[in-house]
Amino acid sequence: MDWQLDAFIASGARSIVMCVGLGGEEVETHVRRALDRGLMVAYSYAGAEALGSGSAVRRAYARLESEFVITQGDCYLPFDYAAPLRDLRDHPEALATLGVRRKVSPGASGQLSLDGDWVSKYETGSRSPELDYVDGGVVAVRRAAFSDIADGAVWGIEALWRRLARQRQLRAFVLPERRYDVRTPEARQELEQHLQGQPLDGPLL
Repeated sequence: MDWQLDAFIASGARSIVMCVGLGGEEVETHVRRALDRGLMVAYSYAGAEALGSGSAVRRAYARLESEFVITQGDCYLPFDYAAPLRDLRDHPEALATLGVRRKVSPGASGQLSLDGDWVSKYETGSRSPELDYVDGGVVAVRRAAFSDIADGAVWGIEALWRRLARQRQLRAFVLPERRYDVRTPEARQELEQHLQGQPLDGPLL
């Protein structure tokens, strides 16, 4: 969390909204007591129910700016988080700009395909070897994209990206570097090595 907040500030962020569930109080306590970075931090609590990532963002609707960036709490991206937001602002015809990564190898399965700078297909279920890109875990989106979705609906946010791709309102931003997940001790150690400038081994995520 500390590394991620540092990255947000380096990208020019001044306020963030954390969507939290079980354990959210511990998150809030850590940010309040351990961090003093000049950020305005608000919290949106999902409670004990697992309603899906889309529902969590929709619950925070009243706290969101007209344009904002979404990322996952368990991944780290070594890049400028404001870059997809600048792309979105340069293209008013789009409702979101999704960070994407080319799949690791030609034989690997992908999640989406591109038509120039636009996402032409986004698969929410099983991946396909015919698709060349995967979701990179960061997206800039307009608040208006959530305006017709009822609060409390159970849904994953990938369903929204799939709809926007069909409507040609989802742009693609190819990420310059890999994503680091921190769901295991081994993955956390790998990220620590990267942040310390040490050489890395192992597959790209």
